[in-house]
Amino acid sequence: MEALLCRNLGDPTVRPDGAENSALTVSTAYPIPQLNSPTAVRVRVKATSLNFANYLQILGKYQEKPPLPFIPGSDYSGTVEAVGPGVTKFKIGDPVCSFAALGSFAQFIVADESELFLVPEGCDLVAAGALPVAYGTSHVALVHRAQLRAGQVLLVLGAAGGVGVSAVQIGKVCGAIVIAVARGDEKAQFLKSLGVDHVVDVLKENVTESVKGFLKTKKLKGVDVLYDPVGGKLTKETMKLLNWGAQILVIGFASGEVPVIPANIALVKNWTVHGLYWGSYKIYRPHVLQDSLKELLSWLARGLITIKISHTFSLYEADIAFAALKDRKAIGKVLIAFDDHKATRSKL
Repeated sequence: MEALLCRNLGDPTVRPDGAENSALTVSTAYPIPQLNSPTAVRVRVKATSLNFANYLQILGKYQEKPPLPFIPGSDYSGTVEAVGPGVTKFKIGDPVCSFAALGSFAQFIVADESELFLVPEGCDLVAAGALPVAYGTSHVALVHRAQLRAGQVLLVLGAAGGVGVSAVQIGKVCGAIVIAVARGDEKAQFLKSLGVDHVVDVLKENVTESVKGFLKTKKLKGVDVLYDPVGGKLTKETMKLLNWGAQILVIGFASGEVPVIPANIALVKNWTVHGLYWGSYKIYRPHVLQDSLKELLSWLARGLITIKISHTFSLYEADIAFAALKDRKAIGKVLIAFDDHKATRSKL
């Protein structure tokens, strides 16, 4: 099978096999994974999404460092290609989606049936490959941890990225007043199309002044929930907008800078700070992930959420895909998709 291998830690925006020491290589004859238990299922991958964690992992800067070489990749969608003798929930040909610690940047992946989710009829199978990590992260953060309620004010930083778009949509489903912060007119216009209550374009406006003006117009006291996948100076600036009793969701640090949240102010204002490492729920609270993804798939089937696919690339274009992610050019999710025929490199 075809698979993308990380053979050296390094920059994933360098073309696979483009240099002797390049981090990535495309293998065209990698062994197809075999069923390893009676309840194992082999999935032919249709699409797999890129997450910032994948980028950091190839760089060697992620908290989990697998031994080399490894196949990167986490969430994916596809069709059931083979089942073990003990499998009762799925049959060959079923459309499914899931997530893994590693291995989805390949044509086939094996998972236990308990880890797979049936993609509802009528849902786009390619788009479903972008659901588990980004939408799962936002759903656990907003619904399970912050318990976001209708009428509360939700401020989403990095709102046009993969997790940002999911947070905006889930916020609207919950009935929150959603304020979105993004960079550039195209991203701002897209967020407005999602029904966001107020959009701040950081290239044109001061975030604090713009949000304060909106809150004053709506006679609102402040922000109740801060969803922060960015970090850095933006976190420090937006903390000025938080209500007494506000909740801060620490999702990630796309800016490259880990912010300092002053404990003395958190004490005085009764803030709650939630650190969210979504992947660890698979170990410590797997039932939370199960329930979360089931609800998200039902929302997808009912049209309450839609998955915005910004770019789709082949395995041979992994460098371009990672560059779109790194440079924040994407609006929504970046995917690698597999066709039945051998993929070739785009001229883009």
